[in-house]
Amino acid sequence: MSDATTSPDAERRRAFGEVIEPEIEVMLRVARSITGSAADAEDLVQESLIRAFRALDRFDGRHPRAWLLTILRNTHLNMQRRRRPIAIDDAELARAARPAFGSAGVPSAEDSFVTDELGAALQVAVDSLDPRFRSALILVDVHDLSYTDAAALLGIPPGTVMSRLSRARQKVRVALGPTFATSEREL
Repeated sequence: MSDATTSPDAERRRAFGEVIEPEIEVMLRVARSITGSAADAEDLVQESLIRAFRALDRFDGRHPRAWLLTILRNTHLNMQRRRRPIAIDDAELARAARPAFGSAGVPSAEDSFVTDELGAALQVAVDSLDPRFRSALILVDVHDLSYTDAAALLGIPPGTVMSRLSRARQKVRVALGPTFATSEREL
């Protein structure tokens, strides 16, 4: 009889399924925000998952999302250091990239919302934010991360996330002006 169910590798696979797999979608959304590219996001998540799998023995079991987002951030920083500028000559090749996690081109609910519901003015307002403020806004308001999870991802204290988020929201309100508020009331 095989003792595979009690081996350390089997235990690690079980822990991976319980702790890490439920967070993959969040990791993909956050990675997409960080990288700005679906293909780069999938590469980043794949590398992060490998690192998380290897480090499962050292994980204390508390705050798995924060732990994984910290791994994601550190992996992204490491990948950025290694990356050298590469020019893609064939834009069609870049568009033909397929997702690694089986979502065969179906946009997520957030992508649909951003594409269909947010007006161009809001997109311009968000794009014009300082990257520090935009990151806090997107992580908390779009990806629905907690302040603690966003702080872990950004490598800053949760209070700083709250401050940046408040400033980002205020700047977006000012940028949108009364036109947006009027159209919202009319709905």
